[in-house]
Amino acid sequence: MRKRPKPCSQATTWMIASGLTGAEAASRLERHGPNALLTHPQQTVLAILLDQMRSPVVWLLGAAAAIAALFGEWTEAIAILAVLVINTLIGFVTELRAIRSMEALRKLGTRSTRVRRDGKIRIVPAEQIVPGDIVVLESGDVVTADMRLVEAKNLFADESTLTGESVPVEKGTAPVPADAIIAEQTSMAHKGTAITRGAGVGVTVATGMATELGLTTKLVIEAADDTSPLERKLAQLTGQLVKATIVVTVLIAVAGMATGRDLVLMIEAAIALAVAAIPEGLPIVATMALARGMWRMAQRNVVVERLAAVETLGATTVICTDKTGTLTENRMTVERLWLPSADYRLDHARGKILDSAGAAAAVDDPLRRTMEVGVLCGTATLKAEDERGAGDPMELALLRLGALAGLDREAMLDAWPERAEIAFDTETKMMATAHERDGRLFVAVKGAPEAVLDAAATIGAAAKAPLTQEAREDWLRHAETLAEDGLRVLALAETAIPLGAKPAYEHLTFLALVGFRDPPRVR
Repeated sequence: MRKRPKPCSQATTWMIASGLTGAEAASRLERHGPNALLTHPQQTVLAILLDQMRSPVVWLLGAAAAIAALFGEWTEAIAILAVLVINTLIGFVTELRAIRSMEALRKLGTRSTRVRRDGKIRIVPAEQIVPGDIVVLESGDVVTADMRLVEAKNLFADESTLTGESVPVEKGTAPVPADAIIAEQTSMAHKGTAITRGAGVGVTVATGMATELGLTTKLVIEAADDTSPLERKLAQLTGQLVKATIVVTVLIAVAGMATGRDLVLMIEAAIALAVAAIPEGLPIVATMALARGMWRMAQRNVVVERLAAVETLGATTVICTDKTGTLTENRMTVERLWLPSADYRLDHARGKILDSAGAAAAVDDPLRRTMEVGVLCGTATLKAEDERGAGDPMELALLRLGALAGLDREAMLDAWPERAEIAFDTETKMMATAHERDGRLFVAVKGAPEAVLDAAATIGAAAKAPLTQEAREDWLRHAETLAEDGLRVLALAETAIPLGAKPAYEHLTFLALVGFRDPPRVR
């Protein structure tokens, strides 16, 4: 097992506060190289063109064209050459576009990072991060190097790119065993992961190919190229054609000479037969079929670099994969909203909230109050032009739910300014935000159902009623029902306190259970 990289120098309190000097950073950059992952060397246009001519079928057709021209069969030779040119151009243009698209996607990955250097916060290109750099992390940042966390305040990271787990992982500064797997390295922030909540500071311990992501990249680059099933079958067919053609032409030539025919005439006949036996249309038919498959995949946002890989994908019968981001969208959505007054389901395809009968539901006061709590209680951001947003996936799902009722978090914060926040804590299993509203503090709360129900004293947004122990047990069973259906469950609650009072999880009014699902991909 590969052990976590060690810091290149001891991180003292002074170093964390001031960071590296500019001269030391430049020296380390020269020594360790840029903080970038290796990629396959960029293919030249000539290399892509020559790659189209490496098929045995192309060689066989080329030999046939040369022989036909040698014996004056110009029509046959030109026809074969035309097939070769068309076949080569189709494969060349298709693969060139795919390869250049992949290269353009890689160029989009350039990012900047906030680091402490010479006692000041500076924004530098991610490629210039060096071991020992003090990196400042905030919600929405993409981690650009492997780093040991030395400060963490309510810090959560999305590590699905490395571990496949779609739920953000809480990070801290407590040490972990040296041989801990990536998913258990809670004191480390790894290159390629994203900060979904909170803030922190880390000491860079590995950059570029020395990172965990670099190790994966190295395995991909070092993987040996293999021929596709189609290429192997075409090579096998070409060999069989060559053998069969040689045997038949030799037999015909020998038979003709044995019957006293002219030697030169029989050789010409044998060669003409050999040229005619070669299927000139085979390469262009195969290339056209693969090109059509590549274009259809491109329409579904799938970029394939090699033309022959399309057939390999089509011949695949079993795929072993983790669900997150492959079988699913790696994007949480609200599927159920269970209020004391009604049980709602979400139809995301039509952008509607449905009641228990499956009809479009009106957004009444209890439902709207519940959605307001979901929108306010969080730190995620979602703009109309940015479908993915930034922040915790479940908070983003609540923002999308609110958008169905016309609720925009920024507009709500303008009307009801946030005055306090209680960050999520693993002990309380809840978080809250307090907002000035109608001369009081409106406190929006979300958290684990058992924690919220335990802190709640009343139930219902409109007509509040005492929350009895029997009712608590009923709602806990409802939460279990949602969980058994494969949903992640949160509870929402609210309360109001005087201005200037300190928000606390007391005298809450339970509003609803929310069921989230990571939806499967539909294309």
